[in-house]
Amino acid sequence: MNDVEKLLRRVSPHDKIILLETLRALERGETGKFRIEKLSGNDFYKMRKGNFRFVFHYENEAIVVDTVRLRNEKTYRGF
Repeated sequence: MNDVEKLLRRVSPHDKIILLETLRALERGETGKFRIEKLSGNDFYKMRKGNFRFVFHYENEAIVVDTVRLRNEKTYRGF
């Protein structure tokens, strides 16, 4: 079971919808409606949607989501 599946089990039904819609938009490459920032010191990018924080990178112009976490003080550690 990956991190996204574990997160889906913990959040409310409304938050599940937000999370899944955002992941689908990222899969399709629809990044224009999100505020995306580059993490300093590496090739990762961050994006937020509600209480969720998405960390991803680009691979051959495709978006690869590395992790999705709930917002807290340790969200971006390890990147």
